[in-house]
Amino acid sequence: MNKQIKLANPRGFCAGVDRAIDIVNKALDIYGAPVYVKHEVVHNKVVVNDLKERGAIFVEEINEIPDDSLVIFSAHGVSSEVEEQTKLRNLNYFDATCPLVTKVHMEVRKHAKASRDIILIGHEGHPEVEGTMGRHINSDNSSIYLVQDEVEAEQIIISNIDHLAVVTQTTLSVDETKSIINILRKRFPNIAIPKKDDICYATQNRQDAVKQLALESDYIIVVGSKNSSNSNRLKELAEKCGCKSILIDEFLDLDFNELKKYSNISITAGASAPESKVIEIANLLKQHLDANIKEHGQDNENIYFKMPPELR
Repeated sequence: MNKQIKLANPRGFCAGVDRAIDIVNKALDIYGAPVYVKHEVVHNKVVVNDLKERGAIFVEEINEIPDDSLVIFSAHGVSSEVEEQTKLRNLNYFDATCPLVTKVHMEVRKHAKASRDIILIGHEGHPEVEGTMGRHINSDNSSIYLVQDEVEAEQIIISNIDHLAVVTQTTLSVDETKSIINILRKRFPNIAIPKKDDICYATQNRQDAVKQLALESDYIIVVGSKNSSNSNRLKELAEKCGCKSILIDEFLDLDFNELKKYSNISITAGASAPESKVIEIANLLKQHLDANIKEHGQDNENIYFKMPPELR
């Protein structure tokens, strides 16, 4: 009996990633190379290498960018300080921050202006977290705290427990974030919770798809890069559901001796992984394992984020 390879739906690029990559490509088309990008525009090795070949230069600091250059902020967002540095140097720039991340930035500023303390649930060192923390308006009446897990949620000490709000990184585990928020609710009954989840629609949809796949799979391949938060969450979720899982950028990252042990193999992809790479890996697996490929689930996502007017 042939092995079967199931392809998760939805998978791969989300609207924010599509927009960010389109901004870099369109800027290169209109203004020519080089175009400087603050941090990797999205966390995917294949995408970043393709853009480098076109003339994008990725930097971590604004002071690395020559005068009179064009700079693009990554999909993860930047701090107010980075934006101010860019303006002070009169650099031409485009903001490729995902609109769903910008929404969290606005929540932080709103809570700070209302003199609330803020808990940000997220991963220390992630550029989205650094950007969101850096959007806080420092004042005597508002502080911002980072909570990474349930243990920290149980232990954190807050100055202003009666005026407190929570926001989250957009690419977290949905289940773990709910658990952390429940702990915070019990500890701080007056905490303000977002009316709508800060975790983005694509993160939620891809995690839901993995949960369904796990019921019919014994091995789940996640296409995505090691520094991609949402891709790592998909791998962790698959393992929590009882499936062996691996996170890969390329077909050659797979252990073929390991794969031979499994009959029901599934493939999903993080929100920054290109569909072309998913199909390439699936087709090579089909040949290597003499397997059938089958789509699993439905992709009903139809969200689109507008480009900056100058790039339309």
